[in-house]
Amino acid sequence: MVYGSAMIDETAIRARYVAIKDRFDERGRRLFVAAEKVAAGYGGTAAVSRATGVAHSTIIRGAKDLLSAPAASERVRRKGAGRPALSQSNPAVLEDLHRLVEPATMGDPIRPLLWVSKSLEKLAAALRALNHAVSANTVGKMLGTLGYSRQVNRKTKEGSRHPDRDGQFQHINRQVTALQAAGQPVISVDTKKELIGEYKNGGSDYRAAGCPDAVNVHDFVDKALGKVAPYGIYDVATNTGWVSLGIDHDTAEFAVNAVRRWHQVVGSVRYPKADRVLITADGGGSNGSRVRLWKLQLQKLADDTGLSFQVCHYPPGTSKWNKIEHRMFCHITQNWRAKPLISRIAVVELIAATTTKTGLTVQCELDENSYAKGIKVTDAEMATLNITTIPGILSGTIPSNHGRKVEAVILECLLSLDQRSTRR
Repeated sequence: MVYGSAMIDETAIRARYVAIKDRFDERGRRLFVAAEKVAAGYGGTAAVSRATGVAHSTIIRGAKDLLSAPAASERVRRKGAGRPALSQSNPAVLEDLHRLVEPATMGDPIRPLLWVSKSLEKLAAALRALNHAVSANTVGKMLGTLGYSRQVNRKTKEGSRHPDRDGQFQHINRQVTALQAAGQPVISVDTKKELIGEYKNGGSDYRAAGCPDAVNVHDFVDKALGKVAPYGIYDVATNTGWVSLGIDHDTAEFAVNAVRRWHQVVGSVRYPKADRVLITADGGGSNGSRVRLWKLQLQKLADDTGLSFQVCHYPPGTSKWNKIEHRMFCHITQNWRAKPLISRIAVVELIAATTTKTGLTVQCELDENSYAKGIKVTDAEMATLNITTIPGILSGTIPSNHGRKVEAVILECLLSLDQRSTRR
């Protein structure tokens, strides 16, 4: 039935086209919209174009195809459409482009292009200098053909790799699982450093349009406000955090005092029957596997509390595997995004306000103590740490200075142990 343009139901045409278009190739879609045009009658071309978004010329060409005899060929388009790719008509251009981007030739003085960055425009200009008529867009397509893409730096190089790294992780996992099953606390520790003052803080947050927070241009340390060192302690089992905000040097004495405060305020209440604490930490920093003062201060803490402190250090290059990184510190960073850390109290409040949908809560207190740098621990003092052995890992039983036997176990990664043995 042929009907006027005023009676054409464009909504129905659109619905039929959307339902069928993905099942057709280009020629099939062209024939479909042409059939709709014929069915619509007068005004059908404009109506079908509005309903489907297909160009008038395509609908008219499809109508001509409907009236012509069925083609024997299965081609979707006419022969000869489009010109061949430049890499086909001029194969030499690919070879020249490959020489330009090949890493081994970068910066070679005999090369026609010395660059700071390999942008498409610079590569196109260099190819035109070699008598190739090429645009930046074409260079991008040819780079894809050659297997090149834009790459960022990847942080994977950090120290040497021990052949039994997987075994180190398995050992840490066994220790954590065993102590959690026994109801003993397992904590993950790490420290950061932050500038105090009107400095830019990463990220963005909602504010009135055109009213961003104004901050300093340069990140020079404010001599009056200085820096702070948030030392974090994350309780793996309870999904809770504790942060001691140090205002002095980030030393092993400061790190152990943070653990001491966590135990006094949180740990002794949450784990009243605990006799051992497992600490997972990075291999470096104030709680590093080679830091003598860290072990000596843990000895003092063991003497004072009667607890055993078992420390597992992660292998080099794997600090982000430490639970505190992706369970607590990342959420603190998200909570204070785009907020200048203008004072120590502001930092304490921002950290303490950190929460997540999974139930994370964080307590924070300011540690105003001073901690001296450069404290040397002698061999005689280290000899008071009574080291014993757990299969596969060095550990120790540290005697109490109060006359009772208090075990403070020090677990270190195999790589660190190998290096320590070499130095001895």
